Amino acid sequence: MSYWQGSQKKETLSLSELAALVEEGKVESLEVSGSTITARVLENESVFERTARKESGVSLIETLTNLGVPAEKLKAVPIEVKEESGFRYWFLTLLPFLAPMILVLILVWFIAKQIRGAGMQAFTFGQTRARVIHPDDQAQRVTFADVAGMKEAKEELEEVVDFLRHPKKYIDIGAQIPKGVLLMGPPGTGKTLLARAVAGEAGVPFFSVSGSEFVEMFVGVGASRVRDLFQQAKKHAPAIVFIDEIDAVGRVRGTGVGGGNDEREQTLNQILVEMDGFEPNDQVIVMAATNRPDVLDTALLRPGRFDRRVTIDLPDRQDRLEILKIHSRKKPLYDDVDLNT
Repeated sequence: MSYWQGSQKKETLSLSELAALVEEGKVESLEVSGSTITARVLENESVFERTARKESGVSLIETLTNLGVPAEKLKAVPIEVKEESGFRYWFLTLLPFLAPMILVLILVWFIAKQIRGAGMQAFTFGQTRARVIHPDDQAQRVTFADVAGMKEAKEELEEVVDFLRHPKKYIDIGAQIPKGVLLMGPPGTGKTLLARAVAGEAGVPFFSVSGSEFVEMFVGVGASRVRDLFQQAKKHAPAIVFIDEIDAVGRVRGTGVGGGNDEREQTLNQILVEMDGFEPNDQVIVMAATNRPDVLDTALLRPGRFDRRVTIDLPDRQDRLEILKIHSRKKPLYDDVDLNT
């Protein structure tokens, strides 16, 4: 029985089967393309194409000779060798050379990105880190209705709200509006919330920053951030600048030793310069909060700076009741819940 009878229905031939067909004279032609051998096989006056895998590194003639095919039989079969082409061929050929180059390019891109990011960070190092609440941001907008108690403090700040709402009225009559308002009181009494409520009532942008965010290990950064903060506030005037924990930068000058103390004093000096440089039509109010007014530099409390001081005490019983009502007004309560008890 011939090899062809056992492999007639096979699409792929083994090399031994192909050698047997060549020896029997049933192969009309052979075509080699890369590692694929295409054989045109004769059977019952019909031609069928079958494929086989070529040995790597060995010519087809050498393979068939090693499998016992006589030379005269090989000479009778035309063998055509086609060079591989196309994207897949070139891709597989160049991949060993391209892969290292691609890895190097990715590494260079990653390093360049890191350097560029560090450069941008250094470029923005002296910019303010203030958080801004815009008046149209209803999710963060706070008004006096959201602040429980503090009746006297609210009354004192009504003038600031009215100035920010109607600045022309005060400018026309030459009235002196406070440039700075210092909120004093123990921690947790709502100083920051009250400052936000002033901005919310007036409908102006609220620039909030902590005093500790000004001071860095690099000299001059704090002063640069102060300048940028006030520049941003003037661009969005009327506006409120709020400095929380101002005692972090506003302590009495001349105390302490070291570069950190020099940086703090430069920052404080820049705050004083900015507040002195306000014009009546700048429409920027500076508010600050502290629980240590006794450690503040006296220059901050002079006229034209934080000359309006508002003391906020711990809430009394009635104030605590109002606080409970505010925090529970959007929450379901049982009918027998009494906030007074």
